[in-house]
Amino acid sequence: MSDRRFLAANGRVARRDLKGIVDADLFTDGKVYSLAETAWLLHSPGGRAVRQLTFGDRFVELDREGGWSFGYSSKDGYVGHVESACLDRAFRPTHRVAVRSTFALANASVQALPVRDLHLNSGVRVTERSGAWCRITSRDRMYVPAAHLAKLDSGDGDVAGWARVMLGTPYVWAGNSGFGIDCSGLVQAAFHAAGLECPPDSDLQEAMPGERLSATDALNAGDLVFWKGHVAIAGGEGTLIHANAHHMSVVEEPAETAAARIAATDTGSVTSRLRPTRVTRLWHGP
Repeated sequence: MSDRRFLAANGRVARRDLKGIVDADLFTDGKVYSLAETAWLLHSPGGRAVRQLTFGDRFVELDREGGWSFGYSSKDGYVGHVESACLDRAFRPTHRVAVRSTFALANASVQALPVRDLHLNSGVRVTERSGAWCRITSRDRMYVPAAHLAKLDSGDGDVAGWARVMLGTPYVWAGNSGFGIDCSGLVQAAFHAAGLECPPDSDLQEAMPGERLSATDALNAGDLVFWKGHVAIAGGEGTLIHANAHHMSVVEEPAETAAARIAATDTGSVTSRLRPTRVTRLWHGP
């Protein structure tokens, strides 16, 4: 395995299926946890960000030391370290957050104290519904507005529409939340909200199966446009939706305007355009 983003080994411990491929003192299947709060998946303890994990994301812990857990995200296989205090016992979600961001509150009241931030696609397990509120599984007693939740299998296929839900979200490198997101994180979030599978990084997204489009082919809403290290979603009617460092936010703008501006930078010209094959997302439980 040459892609270190997915190499679940740290020299001391490795995932069991890597036996004979890497050296390690221990090979293990690990232990599955659910994220109890938004947390960064880091390359090393206190190091650079790999991706962001949100409430309900599942993390397979292979090793734990000094308050840090080494393992990988079940959502996309990304390997890294997360603060152990952010992990809770695993639960099987029944619903997902279907708005950009919301809060879990201490009580079923609009005046209650927010105790957790939740974001688009955060998985939650609803244990009780009372009127406009849903109680969710957590180590704390928490309630979420029912209007902000949807069934896991309720994706509508509208990738561009879900990307628009994130308009105005700040650009944050490696971000995956309504508080901050990057270009590939936006694409993955929009596809997942639409009920479709999508890998986490732009190079992997560019390699997805689908119809390769020429520069003269018309773009449909939900098609993808790629540059070196960047990706945007076609909004239809000649627009692109993307998280970018020029605006430092998620914007929708004319495709020609975006392409001309980006071509004048080190990123260069468009490398490819893709109409991805649509694969239904499976929400795997622990």
